[in-house]
Amino acid sequence: MRTAFVPRLALAAALFALAGTAPASAGVGIVHAFPGWREAASFKRISEYFTGQENTGGEIVRRTHPDQRGGYYFLLRMENDGPAVSARVALQVVLPGSPEAKTFTFSVTLPEKTCVLDLGLTGADWPGPKINAVAWRFEVTDESGRVLATEKSYLWDKPAGS
Repeated sequence: MRTAFVPRLALAAALFALAGTAPASAGVGIVHAFPGWREAASFKRISEYFTGQENTGGEIVRRTHPDQRGGYYFLLRMENDGPAVSARVALQVVLPGSPEAKTFTFSVTLPEKTCVLDLGLTGADWPGPKINAVAWRFEVTDESGRVLATEKSYLWDKPAGS
């Protein structure tokens, strides 16, 4: 019986050692996603009046039209258990009256621990403040294209049997 125990112990030790060598970005995740319209003025802080520079308050803000602040934003609370990682966030969104999803991509560096991403569909990329997304889906990938995290709205998938 001892001969069977030794290989199992060696296998368990090897698996434990491999678990410690997981990729640094293995712990990237989307904790929450909150979509909604934001007026341009909601981004302005008092410091901007003095410096002329946008103060994001520690949030990572990306816009489809960087010169236009008002738009439909997806506020993503992210977690990253490893070191900072360069990532690409692909957003697919379905608008009212359109069966096809539109895709937008954003490049970000996800810092260690947690961060907030404000991803805005601004300018001509969103039809107006009274329009809400029908459905949406996020896919976060690293530079090699490996999927790090995904998140989708309830309405993204069709119900079974339809």
